[in-house]
Amino acid sequence: MDNAATTPMTPEVIDELTERMKDTWGNASTGYSYGREAKLVLENSRHILAQSINAKDEEIIITSGGTESDNTAIIQTAFTRQNLGKHIITTAIEHEAVLKPLHFLEERGFKVTYLSVDEQGNISLDELRDALDDETILVTIMSGNNEVGSRMPIHEIGEILKDHQAWFHTDAVQAYGLLPIDVEADHIDLLSTSAHKLNGPKMIGFLYRREGINFPSFIKGGDQETKRRAGTENVPAVAAFAKAVSMDTEEVKAERRERFFHYKQKIVSALREHGVDFEVNGEINPDNLNHVLNIWFKGISTYVMQTDLDLAGIAVSGGSACTAGNIEPSHVLTAMFGADSPRLSESIRISFGALNTEEDIDAFITAVLGIIDKLKQIKGGLE
Repeated sequence: MDNAATTPMTPEVIDELTERMKDTWGNASTGYSYGREAKLVLENSRHILAQSINAKDEEIIITSGGTESDNTAIIQTAFTRQNLGKHIITTAIEHEAVLKPLHFLEERGFKVTYLSVDEQGNISLDELRDALDDETILVTIMSGNNEVGSRMPIHEIGEILKDHQAWFHTDAVQAYGLLPIDVEADHIDLLSTSAHKLNGPKMIGFLYRREGINFPSFIKGGDQETKRRAGTENVPAVAAFAKAVSMDTEEVKAERRERFFHYKQKIVSALREHGVDFEVNGEINPDNLNHVLNIWFKGISTYVMQTDLDLAGIAVSGGSACTAGNIEPSHVLTAMFGADSPRLSESIRISFGALNTEEDIDAFITAVLGIIDKLKQIKGGLE
């Protein structure tokens, strides 16, 4: 129940990965038969990835995942375009893979505007318009939030920016594979993905870079990826990534969105029926990322709920998995509700995946109700 953190590979993806590891081990940059075979698999996989977002094959740069893609897009854009201005716009609820590169740039003289969000995790397009100026060189806004599931108005942002000098980057790590993405229709210039969020392998992803947008390779070394990203390509992992993507047809995505929204409604309805004192952080909206549900269990610490669910064999998160070991409160919930809100220390994130079943949801509900009942008994005994 923590699929926003990572997802298990499906059997078909595992088969693709292992078969390619056995049979397609050549270096795609070499000219002999083993290398040519690897190159063919690499380019066929690139074509599948490009088609998934309505991009050209040559606009897809294979990377090690979302973090590298975000860092590359943000840092290389800033250094390449600083002669045009040093202003960047983002939101207060971006993933750390976006926020930390921006902090790095701020230390080097760049100015970053962090758009605020409301209690549903939504930005104001008017605030974005007001923040744009002649010095703005990049707008980086996630497609969907990994902690509360709010969906950003990517198409509207693209329309605002299509005639502005600022390049438009979106971290689509959580949205890719769940929401329809069309880089042409949405006027997206740069887009980041990661395979392990959609039942693919870890340490593989891609950066979409629109044709005509150029900056030096972020990783220095060889001339792989047509000199855009140094390092020998992990062909088996790329092929497995493409396999996962090819299995996620539009029909499959639609079915999952509907199923995940049903899971959300079922959990919320059950908690209400049993008189649980809770609130949803964000909103139950079928247009949002339906696989993410963030709940404030009033008076119950995140640590207690998360630990007791773990003892029951159920994995949930206290926020972003990348910062789960951090004692700092969620920056997303802080941006939405303020630093003094009890939600920051009393909320958990549930996130569904392709392999979750109705039985999993029932088990989660039963476990939560049991934990709450146990805590009530302990409290009553102490009183």
